Amino acid sequence: MTEMDEPLDFEFEEPSIVSPVVTKRKKKKVIGLDDLLSEFYQVKSDIPKKESKRAKIHKSDESDDDLNTREAALNNYVNKCEQQMNEISTDDQMPLWGLQVFGDQKAMPTLAFPQLSSCALLQSFMENEANSLLGIKTEEGEAFLEGLLVNGWLLKLVTDHGRVEKCIGAWTFSLMLYSPKEELRAAAFEFWCSILLPKNQVDTVKFEMKWLPNHSELRRALEVYGFLLDSPSKSSSSVEIVDGDSDSAGPPQNIKYWIKYVSVCCQARTKRSVFSTAEVEDLITSVIYLFLDRQFIGLSSVLKDCLHSLISFFSDDAFHSSCQKIAKFLTCRVPTDVNCLRSVESVAGLDARSKHLRSVLAFQFLVACFDDKVHDEEQILRSLISFNLKDKNCDLLKMYIQLVLAENWLLCNSLLKDKPIISETWSACLRNCSCQITITDLRSYASKVRSKASYLLQGNATR
Repeated sequence: MTEMDEPLDFEFEEPSIVSPVVTKRKKKKVIGLDDLLSEFYQVKSDIPKKESKRAKIHKSDESDDDLNTREAALNNYVNKCEQQMNEISTDDQMPLWGLQVFGDQKAMPTLAFPQLSSCALLQSFMENEANSLLGIKTEEGEAFLEGLLVNGWLLKLVTDHGRVEKCIGAWTFSLMLYSPKEELRAAAFEFWCSILLPKNQVDTVKFEMKWLPNHSELRRALEVYGFLLDSPSKSSSSVEIVDGDSDSAGPPQNIKYWIKYVSVCCQARTKRSVFSTAEVEDLITSVIYLFLDRQFIGLSSVLKDCLHSLISFFSDDAFHSSCQKIAKFLTCRVPTDVNCLRSVESVAGLDARSKHLRSVLAFQFLVACFDDKVHDEEQILRSLISFNLKDKNCDLLKMYIQLVLAENWLLCNSLLKDKPIISETWSACLRNCSCQITITDLRSYASKVRSKASYLLQGNATR
């Protein structure tokens, strides 16, 4: 068998088990005459439905004016509601307290003291052998004393000398209240603080005081600062913005040491009598008045310490009558708005005297709220109950102020315990405020009155 006649290689391979893929062809649907007729009649039957829809659309187009009118009315209503809500949220913010307590400063007193050159303290130092090394001249005496004051050596010399001469006392006091230099103000205050409240190292020293600042000196300083206690005051809404660059727009920085000095004097009352009872009453009204100036917010802590020292100055016999005088004076000067609340809250001590003064002050402001027509405790509470809180013209801000005043008046004394009729009338007043004002009442300050009354009513129930 020749080579050409031999079988080929693939003829010996086994047949494949995989069957070939058979492609199926989709049969085209044959559209007959019946199908065409059926589709024709279906389209023909849908024509009336489409025409009906078009007619409805056309009809709605004709009422577009009515639709636009309704939309405009709805928009106006929404805008009106939004405006009213904005007005309510703005009105519910309590007005800012604040009175203009200081006007323009007067000319500061001169700080030149020629008599210093002849004071015994300086003369003794000039005659000392140590001066031969320093070479201090008489005309340089004041500048030299300023250096001793700042470095604390003046106090040591005075301690060794055993007395405070009039010229030394008046000079250091003037530096504390009128000097434009902070280091001299601070050093002069530390000097007087050490004299009036001696520390351990000079506890046994008894200074011979040739001169001591009195109430008239402090009063004069306030007048120089531009204090307006005896002049009509402007409310915070009418106070002009003070130009910070103006040198005459008071008060000066020295007022801080005026406050601190008053506090130190009252603490030193056991060693030497500085003020009379009437003078302390005047100082308390002045300090409470300072609380009403927003420029003193940063000095609130210093003012509180000073007020506490002044309240502690009184004897037990004089304190209660003095509280009445202080309260009556302040109610004549402070308006019965948020400023009277600030005045009451400035007496923030938790001791018995502070609570009593706060109660008396709040009561006198309540009397002023009713134009001095009522003075009895029961009459005041009945007047509060007589408010028709459902009346749309009811002044709810005024009601809120009186409610807070009544809270400070009653909760700081024993009236609620000693007089059941007072407690019952007070509870009735609180129920009126919490029940007559609903939670959905959107009037200005309605929620504040209701919340305050509900809170106080709950606390009164636990007593």
